Amino acid sequence: MRLDEFIEEFERDEHAERRRLARKKSYEITDHLEDVERQFEQVVQGDSLFGSTAPEIFVGRSNYPRVSTGLLSPMDSAADATRFATSGEWYRQGLQIDDVLQRRTGLLNSTRSARVNVEDVWDGFVGVQREVAIADRPVDVEIGLDDSPNIDLSLDDIATPTGPRARATDATLAENPHVPRPVEKTLEDDDWAAEGAMTYLYRRGFDVYDINTILSAGALGQGENRRLVPTRWSITAVDDTLGQYLRGTLRNARSVDEVQVFYNEYIGNEYWVLLAPGNWEFELVELKAPGSIWNPRPDGEYYLAADAESYEGRTGYVEETAGAYHASRLAALEYLERVDRQATVLVIRHASDAYWAPVGVWQIREGVRHAFDGEPATAETFHDAVCQLVPQLPVSLATLRRKSELVAGIQSQLTDF
Repeated sequence: MRLDEFIEEFERDEHAERRRLARKKSYEITDHLEDVERQFEQVVQGDSLFGSTAPEIFVGRSNYPRVSTGLLSPMDSAADATRFATSGEWYRQGLQIDDVLQRRTGLLNSTRSARVNVEDVWDGFVGVQREVAIADRPVDVEIGLDDSPNIDLSLDDIATPTGPRARATDATLAENPHVPRPVEKTLEDDDWAAEGAMTYLYRRGFDVYDINTILSAGALGQGENRRLVPTRWSITAVDDTLGQYLRGTLRNARSVDEVQVFYNEYIGNEYWVLLAPGNWEFELVELKAPGSIWNPRPDGEYYLAADAESYEGRTGYVEETAGAYHASRLAALEYLERVDRQATVLVIRHASDAYWAPVGVWQIREGVRHAFDGEPATAETFHDAVCQLVPQLPVSLATLRRKSELVAGIQSQLTDF
């Protein structure tokens, strides 16, 4: 399908639907939070919580190298613990923002303070946490608690939200965790750098969500360098490392032979992915709506952020788009690896006012991953593709050109194919 035909059939979300979501959101989550404390009182026995633990942990970043480290346990002991752990299944199940927040508030984050050096730590609270992290299925644990939970919701633009927190006194495994053989292999090899171990697990079918957890627990890397890694950092580190690996595999791949445009929308975010013939280049441009959590002034203009890399990759820190950059780049590279092609890639993310609470970069990764599910639209040139897309965007071509290196370079670099 040509791009102009695709756009004719494309219908934007109605503002009325967004207003409905805005009215509805606060009340539902507030009511749910009021139920959490009652649920906690029902499941806590004395000063202990016994139940299945999701295959997920949380490591904070404040006061590094002494951090808050926690086990995430469903407070409903009868619940399927795997439903609470962040994964690509959430996209396939069609979870919305309020669904994600309600699932996460159903997890108690039992925390202890610990030093990040965990090379030989396999006992005590941190030891149990590491056992839970490397297991391939939920593990039953008994957790001693020192206080009542702090019924709060911690939101982050990279990590998945966390809910109630309570200080733990201890934790004990109630069963022997099952550890996959590839994970055992990475643990046994004290000379294996973390980047190589991550790539090894990825090539053996472990998704980023599994690898995030294992890295965060300090279970990857050379022995003397094994550390607890704050969850926010581990998510970006895994996306970045695997992205660099995939980029390396495509260095000698043939280029795509036409300009292709893919589209997806998920929980208030729109994604336009443009692939153009040429060597690997990548840019993410984010458009953030006024009146949203990202751009609070309702009467202001759209806030634009962008980061890019050339064929050789980046040499510096991603300043403006942070974890979103690495998540969307990985998704694009995964597609190119599947079709054994390289391309110049522009991802445009429109974070509308319907994205009313951050739920983590997992939704960006999955939103771009699944943009490639459908047949792409095509255009004669990259210039034509951008010009035809602009009417569907909330900013002008001139505004986009001022922010985007790829769009600004259309005339001099991408005139014709």
